[in-house]
Amino acid sequence: MKFSQLAIFFEQIESTSSRLTITELLSDLFKKLSPEEMDKTMYLLQGRVSPQFEKIEMGMAEKMVVRSALLSLNMDKDHFNKKNREIGDVGKTIEEFKKEFISLEEKQLSIIEVYEKLCNIASAGGAGSQDVKINTLSYLFRQADPLASRYLARIPTGSMRLGFSDMTVLDALSWMHTGDKSLRSAIENAYHVRPDLGFIGKLIKSEGIEAIHKVKPAIFTPIIMMRAERLSSSQAIIEKLGKCIMEPKYDGFRLQAHYSKKKNEVRLYSRSLEEVSEMYPDVIEGIKKEIKAEELIIEGEAIGYDVNTGNFLPFQQTVQRKRKYDIAEKVKEIPLKLFTFELLYLNGENLLQVPFSERRKKLEKAVKPRADVTKDTILLAPDTTTEDPKELELLFEDALTEGLEGMIVKKIDGIYQPGARGFNWIKFKKSYSSQINDTIDCLVMGYDFGKGKRADFGIGAFLVGVYDQKKDMFATVAKIGTGLSDQEWRDLQERCQKFKIDSKPALYDVDKMMSVDIWVKPEIIVEIRADIITRSTVHTAGRVLKPSKSGSAFDVEIPGYALRFPRLEKFRDKKPEDSTSLHELEELFKMQK
Repeated sequence: MKFSQLAIFFEQIESTSSRLTITELLSDLFKKLSPEEMDKTMYLLQGRVSPQFEKIEMGMAEKMVVRSALLSLNMDKDHFNKKNREIGDVGKTIEEFKKEFISLEEKQLSIIEVYEKLCNIASAGGAGSQDVKINTLSYLFRQADPLASRYLARIPTGSMRLGFSDMTVLDALSWMHTGDKSLRSAIENAYHVRPDLGFIGKLIKSEGIEAIHKVKPAIFTPIIMMRAERLSSSQAIIEKLGKCIMEPKYDGFRLQAHYSKKKNEVRLYSRSLEEVSEMYPDVIEGIKKEIKAEELIIEGEAIGYDVNTGNFLPFQQTVQRKRKYDIAEKVKEIPLKLFTFELLYLNGENLLQVPFSERRKKLEKAVKPRADVTKDTILLAPDTTTEDPKELELLFEDALTEGLEGMIVKKIDGIYQPGARGFNWIKFKKSYSSQINDTIDCLVMGYDFGKGKRADFGIGAFLVGVYDQKKDMFATVAKIGTGLSDQEWRDLQERCQKFKIDSKPALYDVDKMMSVDIWVKPEIIVEIRADIITRSTVHTAGRVLKPSKSGSAFDVEIPGYALRFPRLEKFRDKKPEDSTSLHELEELFKMQK
């Protein structure tokens, strides 16, 4: 396929807000692609040349794109900038000028040719790399037609803005085969093990839909992490699981470590699938020295450690290790301990379907069970087996006394379900200050400008929502305007600035009463504590509408869910789809004290 044809699909997708239409357009596109084009197109749809978990970026700011355009168009900078200010979109500005200039070099480049050139841009480094990037993109502009130029300008700057999620792509892969979403669940299971849209798409295209059932973990491809269900009493947990295994629930940050002894390499991934290896050199070194395996994939919780007192540090101090600068200094100030609790892959063996009790035994052989907390970095999370609700309650109270969040209770023969939330794991937490026994992970959808004192922050309230899995949309539950410190307001505004967009994304379900001044891409997850979950006609989470008697509008048949007295606990490192789901919110609503 020619890139100019792909650009037409880009434009059609960009111009619609219908989730179903986007799915059908993607399905039509996928049908036309060859296996060799499939993975490359998947990445280009995301504005990338590689999976999102790989640290490969174009490294081109808008100014460099403009320089490439000026070189290809051979035109005056001031004239270009004047037009760009009027249009407000450098891609559309280049598109308009391309319509005016007749290029003798223009020809129909293929998707693969364009992809390879973009890879050259991404891989260019060192002295003279800026010139290589500018000249390569300039070459592409000269070859491209006006519409294709619009998107060639957006891909290097990471601003494709096509408005769909990975889940929509999975729906489209199903639609490509059946004309509906019936295969979505099976494809999603494979994606949770190998969250690489290019890999999944090419596999289905080249080997057929049955190939997804053979997908296994791969070293250095992160597995989407499993999540726990909630129950609020020890009696309910024992009734659900019977004999079970308990582990402390640490208040740090979860890491998935991939290790190859042969390559002498360790990579660490966060819950959002970001590779964070450079941030935690002490954990990397600990795995290389203390792990007994040829290759493995393990999960654990990283906790800050006070070398003077021998105590573990609260989350507010541990989180200071999440930084890209002055890392060596922070390693000395706040060393980390990684409490491992899961083993997913060991020496070529896929352990996802192996019962937890067996995974635990293998983990104990790979990690020293009696590690010295003062010397070792990689520790084994302690465990206790019980079927007595009284013992479970006592251990839970002990965990709270020690400053832990609670317990994770695991089904003895439970499998590891990537990306899923089920009763193989149960989160046991309590709150004594509200009717809700847990916090809620929400997506920041947008914000309003500040007034008075908050005018200096540039933000005065922010809109949050939860994930409606059935609709593959984010629905609102609160607009939060209080409960943040001055620094938290500044931090939130700074994060929002990186992801602000011109219009509401198609995957946001927002009542007009809850509209905001600035919309934000689905990137920022915050942990919210609230006193109670109530019903609201203006929030869309769980809301059901019916046609009004006039037939020209809709009335609220069932109000949505809303958070009362919401307040920010902390920022979370998660994928948007891993925020609290509508189903979980409904369960919390039922479980309220």
